[in-house]
Amino acid sequence: MKKLQEHQKGILAVLTAAIMWSTGGMFIKLITFDALQISFFRGIFAALVFLVIFKKDIFYANVFTIINAGFYSAILILFVIATKTTTAANAIFLQYTAPIYVLIFEPIINKTKYEKLNIITIIICFLGMILFFLGKISSGYQEGNIIALLSGAAYAAFLLGMRKNKKEYQFSSIFYGNVLVALICFPSIFSIQNFNIKNVLMVTYLGIFQIGIAYAIFSYGLKKVYAIEASLISMIEPVLNPVWVFLGYGEIPSITAIFGGIIIISAISVRTYISETKKRLINA
Repeated sequence: MKKLQEHQKGILAVLTAAIMWSTGGMFIKLITFDALQISFFRGIFAALVFLVIFKKDIFYANVFTIINAGFYSAILILFVIATKTTTAANAIFLQYTAPIYVLIFEPIINKTKYEKLNIITIIICFLGMILFFLGKISSGYQEGNIIALLSGAAYAAFLLGMRKNKKEYQFSSIFYGNVLVALICFPSIFSIQNFNIKNVLMVTYLGIFQIGIAYAIFSYGLKKVYAIEASLISMIEPVLNPVWVFLGYGEIPSITAIFGGIIIISAISVRTYISETKKRLINA
């Protein structure tokens, strides 16, 4: 009974973290700072949260920690830029193509064979990705779509790098990544022209809650649930992100983007379920 309660707490924690992550797009749209200014404040506040929670342990690092921190900083900055320059739906769904790049490059890195299931998933997701470039075709949106794809590529590199590193350095990479974001974006704050309490409160929320506390909650839940559960529950983030943006900002994604997103998320979810189910049967 106690084990079941702990499992339920884990599911609730992962769900809460995914919901908190999903609010990022709406606030990025609402804040009138530019992308680099938002990234600076979000990075500073998130780094402080990690420092408070993990204290001196957060400073432990190795070579992979710094490399992964670089990938993580690229994810954050590119995602904010993409959200500002294309629709929030395009930005989040294209960022969530990261697992596809992992499926492509992991066999090359580890010198293993491509699995049939992964090849099918890759093909389906690429078909879904094409739909994002058939919607709003203005140059601004297309540039934002490309930046979102780059964010997904950085996310994939981060995932591969984290798998190569030891678990005790996981949060160190995220901490140093946020510090790096703040350092890269620091010059942008000197050009802020609309510094007001509303913007400050929203960027504070993004750093403290949407990044910092959300990751802490997710790590707590991850210890109490199966990896497949965490992966599938986390898919709520790209689903809810454009919903919050529509409700809070009034932005409506294109029909092709919605279908593309459904294809990508469905393909990744089905592949994750089948793959993890096979592993559990083999290990049973």
